[in-house]
Amino acid sequence: MSFAKVMQRVSEEASRVLVEREREVLFIVASMVVGGHVLIEGVPGIAKTLTARVVSKLFNLTFRRIQFTPDLLPADIIGTMVFNPKTGEFVVRKGPIFTNILLADEINRASPRTQSALLEAMQERQVTIEGVSYRLPDPFIVLATQNPIEMEGTFPLPEAQLDRFLIKLIVEKPSSKGLRKLITSIDRIEEELEELKPVASAKDIFSAREAVRRVYVDESIVDYIASIVEETHKHPAIRLGASPRAGIAMYKLARVWALMDGRDYVIPDDVKAVAVPVLIHRILLKPEYEFEGYAPARIVREILQRVPVPKP
Repeated sequence: MSFAKVMQRVSEEASRVLVEREREVLFIVASMVVGGHVLIEGVPGIAKTLTARVVSKLFNLTFRRIQFTPDLLPADIIGTMVFNPKTGEFVVRKGPIFTNILLADEINRASPRTQSALLEAMQERQVTIEGVSYRLPDPFIVLATQNPIEMEGTFPLPEAQLDRFLIKLIVEKPSSKGLRKLITSIDRIEEELEELKPVASAKDIFSAREAVRRVYVDESIVDYIASIVEETHKHPAIRLGASPRAGIAMYKLARVWALMDGRDYVIPDDVKAVAVPVLIHRILLKPEYEFEGYAPARIVREILQRVPVPKP
């Protein structure tokens, strides 16, 4: 079965439980395919945890959630050595990071030391406990959430650490129609969640990784991606432009986007579809533009309008 058909089945099943969260499901799965992690920003109560649980169920993957707090220690995430009184020896107790999908809820509430422990695991795909390295499961993805309106008692992620997230999703509140559907369907939704059965597996993720490598990307598309990244360093509203990692992320995700659409070649619309989530956490706006209410997403859209689209 093609990955496009797999995603069609996943989307159909997810819509039984989730309301207006199709976009988030697509980006989470796409990120798993390319081995990236997702930063999710949104107010409480808009189904961030539910979305992660639904994806894990539909792909038959393990899921764990950690509530980040200021007193959380790195050992609470990665694990530690504990003494076994029966054997008189120390044994490894692995932490909740040993899972396929890890929801790091309110990551900016933890101390920088704890954040670093998680981000190192994200980068290296392994953790070290008492000098011994342990590989993390595959696939492995961190979905880290942030509350955009609650800044007291938080430790904002530095730009260098933000850059390690493949994409940032701004999760909006449901529309008026979606809210009404959610309210009237809540009992059915809770039942549907418990009854959800896997329609895909980790093998589909691995197969998609192989298929993505065969997706053709024309040189003009590569130039288009590079031009978008370069334009982030020229835009008058931007104080710090995107890193080369942003271009690599767009290149990888555009290929997955094409694959999910049933194509083995990338078109400019694939790049446009992934550009905003890839770039918004990788650029810094000048204070005067922030004061005027400009948002990074708006600037990225302006850049997409400025950069010429390659002709077929």
